[in-house]
Amino acid sequence: MPINLEKERLEILKRYRKLLRTAKPFLKDDDAKQIKKAFLISAEAHKEMRRKSGEPYIYHPLAVAQICVEEIGLGTTSIISALLHDVVEDTDTTLADIEKDFGPKIASIIDGLTKISGTFEYGTSQQAENFRKMLLTLSDDIRVILIKLADRLHNMRTLSSMAKEKQLKIASETIYLYAPLAHRLGLNAIKTELEDLGLKYTEPEAFKEIANKLTENKRNRESFVDHFIRPIKKSLDELHLNYTIKGRPKSIYSIYNKIKSSNTPFDKIYDLFAVRVVIDVPLEREKADCWEVYSIVTDHYRPNPSRLKDWVSTPKSNGYESLHTTVMSLPYGNDKEGRWVEVQIRTKRMDEIAEKGVAAHFKYKGTDTRTSQAFESWLSQVREALETNDKSQSAVELVDDIKNSLYHEEVFVFTPKGKLVVLQVGSTALDFAFEIHSEVGAKCIGAKVGGKLVPLSHKLSNGDQIEILTSSKQKPSEDWLRIVTTTKAKARIKDFIKEENKSHVIKGRDMIEHRLKILGYPSLTLEITNQLRAYYNAKDANDLFYRFGKGYVAIEQLKHWKSDKEMHERKQAEKAIQVPIVDNKSFTKEMKRVQHDRKDADILLIGEDMDKVDYTLAKCCNPISGDDVFGFVTINEGIKIHRTNCPNSPELLSRHGDRVIKAQWASQIAMSFVVDLVIRGIDRVGLVNDVTRVISDELKVNITALNIGVKDGLFEGRISLMIQDTDHLVALVGELERVAGVIEVAREE
Repeated sequence: MPINLEKERLEILKRYRKLLRTAKPFLKDDDAKQIKKAFLISAEAHKEMRRKSGEPYIYHPLAVAQICVEEIGLGTTSIISALLHDVVEDTDTTLADIEKDFGPKIASIIDGLTKISGTFEYGTSQQAENFRKMLLTLSDDIRVILIKLADRLHNMRTLSSMAKEKQLKIASETIYLYAPLAHRLGLNAIKTELEDLGLKYTEPEAFKEIANKLTENKRNRESFVDHFIRPIKKSLDELHLNYTIKGRPKSIYSIYNKIKSSNTPFDKIYDLFAVRVVIDVPLEREKADCWEVYSIVTDHYRPNPSRLKDWVSTPKSNGYESLHTTVMSLPYGNDKEGRWVEVQIRTKRMDEIAEKGVAAHFKYKGTDTRTSQAFESWLSQVREALETNDKSQSAVELVDDIKNSLYHEEVFVFTPKGKLVVLQVGSTALDFAFEIHSEVGAKCIGAKVGGKLVPLSHKLSNGDQIEILTSSKQKPSEDWLRIVTTTKAKARIKDFIKEENKSHVIKGRDMIEHRLKILGYPSLTLEITNQLRAYYNAKDANDLFYRFGKGYVAIEQLKHWKSDKEMHERKQAEKAIQVPIVDNKSFTKEMKRVQHDRKDADILLIGEDMDKVDYTLAKCCNPISGDDVFGFVTINEGIKIHRTNCPNSPELLSRHGDRVIKAQWASQIAMSFVVDLVIRGIDRVGLVNDVTRVISDELKVNITALNIGVKDGLFEGRISLMIQDTDHLVALVGELERVAGVIEVAREE
């Protein structure tokens, strides 16, 4: 179909004018002129470029700028940066050109948004390095991350035009890193959409099933909500409060997680939606009026005392404020019993902060010290963790540490003088000590909680009052890293033990070099270091040297590595591909060389290509024929085949997308696979006999392991079976579900 350039030009102008209209309320001086200049530079720079969908590339920066204004609430600097965010990466325009036209602030933001180019040490992660670079700008300008989230949101909204393996990589990275980041910055609406879109591409069948069921029961749900809120509205009207009240379904992603974590089918999940009451009241009346609304709700419906969350008195560290309660409704319609309903009570200001997060927080900065203090406290913790990080910690480690601090609930504790300290759930007395001061943490020998002596590993609970006990003879050890949870404590402990470890690292390296010469290797090359790292499962080179220097690994062990290496090389020599496969590019190149007559030579055919390339099925997810899979290039164990819904796949796809290769099952594959099934149900005499009879006698399936336990009349069994493919598995599960007493049969993840 021919491209209508005039129609596209008019569409570009229409989108640009919409952007200006949305931004108009806060534009001042020559803001509009600067935005126009940025738009024209971006349009010119991208004029020959098109997206995978075939649309003009300029649609993307315009959409990112629109999200920044409309959905996050950012201003002129962010609009200009969003319009120009891909210019340096994709065209000849330089950062110096940007600085000359728009000043150092915008140049700095665009630098933070520009991916690192060049080659990376084998075994490192380009994605992690780029994420590290972006996070490090947090200490200078948080807008870098907000624009990046807008960029990611638009990419996820338009992901359908990308190839399947790209969809999988981008969606996994989004769930693993960007959704938690949006959560931590208080961008609830964006976090929810990123999670749902991520699930749409990583688990399409589950996403479709939940979405369809939500659509099917939409009318019943709306009718129930109308009935539920009617008495609450009547009482609120009598108080003459200015309010809005509505029911909203929980996100598909959160429903999916609940189904998965609690093994509860969709039909048995009752808290599929929440009712939100938003009141418009002056700042000084917020707290009192929220509690008054709570009183009205609980006058009509009985609350669950254990499900009251008061983030009005103590906001979350990302600035989130709201009062949550879960109440029991009255029976309605076909329901013979009441059901639990979550009710959220907040003010208009709180609602804007909950939806737009950090940008709304800055809008209200100065008007509410509680929100301001909570948010600044979290921001300073992240900055501190980033600033203490150096190149001795790999980008992957840094990303892991930051990620772990993104998605967590919080625990509120107190110092002996009554000062409130907010930590993540799971924090220990040692985390608390490091939160007070690095030196207090380093010298900590124990703590008192409520006057009672507790160890360093004691997990803190809401309301605990903690006194830290110290000793000048105490010093941090590596074991402490297993005790602490917070990023700050981990960073500080690593700093303290780094100096002590240096001597062991140097000693270990010297020992390895000396022994390698005896074994016939003239020097310790980068390739040999990476092979040793993989062989001994060390997280980096320093960790490898440290283990030898400390004596955790005997130097004599190197002879085993040498013999295993030589065996692997002999095995590899028998393959058609003899060049080492280190990433998807080298795999594609070599496969095309040996498979030049095959159109899909960049795809690994499982079952056919065993004679050409070294691959094995990953033990963490036990893929079988028919599963959606991908290949992952390991450092020293060839290619591993993983299921796309493997528990490890988000991490692998997020960190090491360049080492992910396309893989599919050969059409005529004749293999048997081990599958682990979990069977649950109500115990009865002869049940186990019936289950094994169906498997062995009726379906002729070989059982390799069987373990069944019974407790309080319920049984749970784990059975390992030899299966041919997913169709065979579906048939088997169907037969087992028909056995009397069996309630649930599931493939173990």
